[in-house]
Amino acid sequence: MIKTPAQAKASSHGPSYAWIKFLRSYGPTPNNTTLFDEYVTGALGKAKVPPITLSSPELEKIKTRIASSQRGSILIAGTAGDGKTYHCRGLWAELGGSIQEWADPSAVKKIALVDGRTATFIKDLSELSPEQSDEVLALLEESVLGAEDGKFLVIASNHGQVLERLRDLGIRQGRVHPLRKPIQDAFLQAGAAPERLGIYDLSRATHRETLGEVLSAVANHPDWGKCGGCLQQQGGAVCPIYENRNRLLGDADQGRFVKRLGDVVEVARLNGWHLPVRDMLALASNMVLGHPDAKEGLMTCSDVPTIQEKNKVEHASLYDNAFGANLPLRRAMSRPVFRALAAFGIGAETTNAADGLMVYGADDPELTATFDKLLRADSIFGATAGYLASLDSYLEGEESARLDAGAAKFLARLQTQRRRFFFTVPNGEPSYGHWPMTAFRFAGDYLSMTDTLAAGGGVSESVRALLVKGLNRVMTGLLIENNDKLFVASSGGFSQSRVSVLCDTEAPAKRQGGKGMRIRLDPLTTRPMIDVALAQGEVNPASFTLTPVRFEFLCRVAEGALPGSFSNECLEDMLAFKAKLLRKEELLRKRLLAEDDEPGSDDGFLALNFIEVEHSGLGLSRRVAVKAAS
Repeated sequence: MIKTPAQAKASSHGPSYAWIKFLRSYGPTPNNTTLFDEYVTGALGKAKVPPITLSSPELEKIKTRIASSQRGSILIAGTAGDGKTYHCRGLWAELGGSIQEWADPSAVKKIALVDGRTATFIKDLSELSPEQSDEVLALLEESVLGAEDGKFLVIASNHGQVLERLRDLGIRQGRVHPLRKPIQDAFLQAGAAPERLGIYDLSRATHRETLGEVLSAVANHPDWGKCGGCLQQQGGAVCPIYENRNRLLGDADQGRFVKRLGDVVEVARLNGWHLPVRDMLALASNMVLGHPDAKEGLMTCSDVPTIQEKNKVEHASLYDNAFGANLPLRRAMSRPVFRALAAFGIGAETTNAADGLMVYGADDPELTATFDKLLRADSIFGATAGYLASLDSYLEGEESARLDAGAAKFLARLQTQRRRFFFTVPNGEPSYGHWPMTAFRFAGDYLSMTDTLAAGGGVSESVRALLVKGLNRVMTGLLIENNDKLFVASSGGFSQSRVSVLCDTEAPAKRQGGKGMRIRLDPLTTRPMIDVALAQGEVNPASFTLTPVRFEFLCRVAEGALPGSFSNECLEDMLAFKAKLLRKEELLRKRLLAEDDEPGSDDGFLALNFIEVEHSGLGLSRRVAVKAAS
């Protein structure tokens, strides 16, 4: 059918063209200025679409503090992209400031409040000159530690910037600035902020919750309602943009995609990655609009007809886009969010069962039903005609199809299917799981343990057994199977020897009467911690933080992996923990000897406990008397 000029224009732009273009500006393009709050107002004015609205719990807290007329100043801290300027702008508007005045490029803005006070806003501390900075910090000190009640500050700053400026000012004044340490302790959650200083650290936001809110705000934006009459969806045609949006909504999979992506982001957070709201918005935009053939890897409505005509809708898969596969590698890896997700190896990691299903399931009678349910049922991004043709060429075609470029083409499609499989395979599917298809095979156990501890529960015995076995194998360097007790072993000296057969002491795998191992949640980091007490009443047991990487290391070692082949960094961390335990044992032994009133017999023999491994794999401590050298 030949389209009229009017139809062609409507088809090219689509009824939601303005919204899609605005959403695209949040994506990982070389110049995505909309991700900076300073440009949002202007971009919204041009697009004439409702903004992407996110809840701001910290902003509500700040507003409450201001409304209470509590004296003192406010510090809004965080890393780049956490929304510091957004919070400042929201508070400015709440207090009656005009958007036009806020858009003025000056870094310092003042507004008079109805209660007679004057609020001075610093949009970014780093933009101030040294003279301006000194003046602002002097007012900060006076309002927090002095008697200044008529003026207060609202400062937005990175953590390091405010601490560095306070340090430099203190040096020039010949003193230790009185606000530097309290603010640093508040950032580290090691102490409370001064009473007259409200510190709001945006970097502490929970990633899983933030991601869910961002995805919901994008997927439920009101302008999607205009897509219903779009010509690009008529006659059974699939618009890849709208399809990706619908999958974000989660109606078809009961929210499984968003839940699993949230789990991945949560594991990344617990591994030390901080992903600000800016990165979450870039990820959401890329998942909905990503396509490798579009300009800068992100579609607009005008790209869709060409993609449909060339039968390339499947290459817009949000399962690939979640990892930046639609982008040049260099640009994707320049974004913290894609670097964090790449660490999971989703698409590269796999299992024999999953690959067997994807490669042979279409023809194997024993796998056909499962193949149809888990792959063929998804006719858009699953076992499409293109995937099946590539598979058939790989299995049945000429030898060249299995070599070099021919193999690479199919393996790229297989990697795409692995990513989709990770997000779509149902929970409890026999023979298939999603975490084994990542570099963090035990991440599900880790998250379950963390959630249980946060709810006040205990660790499952199966997880405890894995951790104890892994610890024993690292501490002794032996393939022992014990999971009921911990061996604190050495090689005869206070060293970090990787093979240690001398048992200095033992501790129960479960805390009993104040002695042994327990696993608790660290309230500051929200990570699990291993505590080992070598004696009853020990005030300071040896502690070890369990990050997802360390947990994975111990579980893999428990299953038979060699410690050095998995992660030398993790191994060194474990050996440092072992050294801490050995030091605790040494101090305990000295204390017991000092408390012993009975003189010991000096018969010239030294008692040593050797660890011996039985045929069953269990390690036993055998006491041997060795004659001391004269």
